[in-house]
Amino acid sequence: MNKTIKTTLFATALSIASVNAYADTADGQALLNKSWNEIKTIAKGGEVNWFMWGGSDSINQYVSEYIGGILKDEYDITLNRVGISDTAEVVNIVLGEKEAGVTDKGTVDMIWINGENFRTMKQGGLAYCGYTDLLPNNTLVNWDNPSIANDFGVPVDGCEVPWSKTQFSFTHNTATTENPPRSIPELIEWVKANPGQFTYPAPPDFNGAVFVRHVFYHAAGGVENLLGEFDQAKYVEVSAKTWEILNDLEPYLWREGKTYPTTIAAHEQLYANSEISLTFNYEPAGVGIKIENGTFPPTSQGYGLTDGTIGNTNYTIIPFNSPNKAAALVLQNVLLSGKAQLEKAQPDVWGAAPAIEVDRTADDVKADFAKIKKHPKVAPAEELAKYALPELQASWISAIEKGWIENVGR
Repeated sequence: MNKTIKTTLFATALSIASVNAYADTADGQALLNKSWNEIKTIAKGGEVNWFMWGGSDSINQYVSEYIGGILKDEYDITLNRVGISDTAEVVNIVLGEKEAGVTDKGTVDMIWINGENFRTMKQGGLAYCGYTDLLPNNTLVNWDNPSIANDFGVPVDGCEVPWSKTQFSFTHNTATTENPPRSIPELIEWVKANPGQFTYPAPPDFNGAVFVRHVFYHAAGGVENLLGEFDQAKYVEVSAKTWEILNDLEPYLWREGKTYPTTIAAHEQLYANSEISLTFNYEPAGVGIKIENGTFPPTSQGYGLTDGTIGNTNYTIIPFNSPNKAAALVLQNVLLSGKAQLEKAQPDVWGAAPAIEVDRTADDVKADFAKIKKHPKVAPAEELAKYALPELQASWISAIEKGWIENVGR
């Protein structure tokens, strides 16, 4: 690892908000009128502070070492990866700076984001927008795909750049749970028949929150009954059924539901310790990595649900008051490159599905994508895709998370 690549924690994030002498200023409008070569020249010798969820060692390593190495070696830019646990905390930093009149010397240069946090930034005028056509690798993005052009139902409108695609999947230990539940109704019955063997992270942990949404979809009679703008009457009806289901399950959960793990990492550790029999994650490939590094038992197996699992696209966004916009643009362009997306897709690196159109990449990159061998214990992408479920609009999600905290978590 290059010693110039810095990795920091959220606790020290506020101390890194310095503006480099090289910087173009935070005037994003000025950058829109420059060529890509001029932008690279402006960014050279500087740094970029990327705030992102830090709960995965493999993702952290990919970002700090692989992406950070490219930035330093090819562009003379230092990447500061700032590990966080809740993206909303970073959005609040940017919001607080705007309210305080900090328009060009912000703390944050880029955020890993999607969903309600993107909606908050876009609606609040907190995002730098209109620049995506400047990125040479933007040609690899299919903006005609609704799942790319819309983030949880909110049009992207040039305010963020796609990074990865994900889909929720489950994992079971074939040595102890030969026939796991393969639908939400089956899971509800299985939990009652196997007390203490299941739990889920408490929202707002995003893996715990998406599990709750699966139950919400079930209570609604299918996601097709929830699509579109938030409907208060429908929410009241469906949420009442959802809280009843989840509260009814509590006595059968790990520790009788008196406490919940607070993070997906804690949840997966319970599974690794055989305290629970099932785990899950938005990143299906994670089970293969955890088997290979000895965290999960080798008899673990990923799988999907026959009534579907939720998938989405995640993005990177540049705040309106980033002092290092040019460096952030270079970083986004690197993340979109065929080679960076290929490295990210490797099963022993991350195994993340690409956000770009592989057919638009160079011939050697396409050939290497075709050679990727998925870990046999990872749920096949084709199986998951067959039963993929859409995300709801962000207003639904925030209401569901708040409702869980008030009606189940307490």
